[in-house]
Amino acid sequence: MSHHPAPGSSLSAARRSRELTESVGAPAVDVLVVGLGATGAGAALDAAARGLSVVAIDAHDLAFGTSRWSSKLIHGGLRYLASGQFDVAHESAVERGTLMERTAPHLVRAQPFVLPLTPLVSRGQGALAWAGFRAGDALRVAARTARATLPAPRRLSAMETRHLAPALRTGGLRGGLLSWDGRLVDDARLVTAVARTAAAHGARVLTRVRALELTGTGARVRDELTGEEGEIRARAVINASGVWAGGLVDGIRIRPSRGTHLILRSDDLGPLPAGLHIPVPGETNRFVLVLPQGDGRVYVGLTDEPVDGDIPDVPEVPETDIGFLLDVLGSVLSVPVRREDVVGAFAGLRPLLDTTPADRPGVGARTADISRRHAVLTSSEGVITVVGGKLTTYRRMAEDAVDAAVAARRLTAGPSSTAALPLVGAAPPRALDALGAPRHLVRRYGTEAPAVLALTEHDPRLGERVLPGHPVTAAELLWAMHHEGALDEADVLDRRTRIGLVPADRSAALETVRELLEGATARQG
Repeated sequence: MSHHPAPGSSLSAARRSRELTESVGAPAVDVLVVGLGATGAGAALDAAARGLSVVAIDAHDLAFGTSRWSSKLIHGGLRYLASGQFDVAHESAVERGTLMERTAPHLVRAQPFVLPLTPLVSRGQGALAWAGFRAGDALRVAARTARATLPAPRRLSAMETRHLAPALRTGGLRGGLLSWDGRLVDDARLVTAVARTAAAHGARVLTRVRALELTGTGARVRDELTGEEGEIRARAVINASGVWAGGLVDGIRIRPSRGTHLILRSDDLGPLPAGLHIPVPGETNRFVLVLPQGDGRVYVGLTDEPVDGDIPDVPEVPETDIGFLLDVLGSVLSVPVRREDVVGAFAGLRPLLDTTPADRPGVGARTADISRRHAVLTSSEGVITVVGGKLTTYRRMAEDAVDAAVAARRLTAGPSSTAALPLVGAAPPRALDALGAPRHLVRRYGTEAPAVLALTEHDPRLGERVLPGHPVTAAELLWAMHHEGALDEADVLDRRTRIGLVPADRSAALETVRELLEGATARQG
């Protein structure tokens, strides 16, 4: 196995600087993509893989917005079945299979979930949930995802339920329901892999470049590192800026919905071999998820609350959301989880398209009821905006946006090839299992894990953990700067690794990151 990254896929400060110079004030490229979340990075890859010349920019960093605040789940679309959105459910299941079996088997694996049948879950609710899991398995079959990839749901005895979820209160527990879904090792890592795969196909991926103004033929931009302004010209412009899309193009109305997660220490909940689906008392089709991360942390989510007003760069987590999630958690656990046990929290804003009539904005539907369908809209100026959807379907959203750009601008390009295009680091499970590198590196870097490990051969100190109890090593921080486009400590702590999700951990790791950054900058200089 080579100890080098995929050819052309390395993103770095030096490459950014060179490609920014080549892009500003230069002749038009085929496609300019604005926004480097999952959908924007996906659009850059889709266009570049068709042989189009591509520049993709973001005012901040890869996965800076909604794409790093998800549940890290790759959903089969079960909740869309419940609301009759069969097309969205099927599309989700197909895209889940694509990620798990072809494009990113190193980053997405099967996650078991237990729904405990406690006294708070009526027999009717239990029957409904079981019917839902059976329907979800039918979706898997329709999407042609192998049974070996996602096992069948099954009923559990009370003893089996306690074995898979020892933290549950045992009184009145009459069993459980076991189901499976896809889960990412980390959502921001997926975006980084997509962006680097786009770069390997020739796309120029430029972070810290803000679009000040969009037209159908390009954008006025500012380099956020130097303050210099200029113009990037393009034959087609795709606005993939998510919840901020309406700020760049007139007539786009987004109704953001806030999804909040809490972060707990695994030690506080005890062993969790499976995740948990906890029914929200009093609601038929709403669950709180307990998601063990394998890094000493557990996420508990998820809320679905409408958000009004200006869109912040980083959403705040209100105490009401924290209280709600703790209350639901407390309804099933034997150990009380207190407010002081919450070591971190994060909120993401889903960019749902507001389809209520313009004279009655925001009337009617709760955000939980707004369709998760995505939409590709073309403005009067010719800017193509892609909104809605969700992380699981990012590839399909990107394909639809590029199809629209190719058609509208009569670009010479074939059909999308991304459904069969493995991302950087991808390989079949058997090949991944055979890699000579620690499991936690293989799960995060796939076939590049030996190259990350090789850094420690030159300097054994790079093999040390950045934080006690957290698996990330110093070598991973260095890799983030040399190959994954991290430009500063926030990129490294908050997006390439997720140390920063817990403020206390972030503070503890900051000094190490600064020293490595200074060393890397000195070597590059």
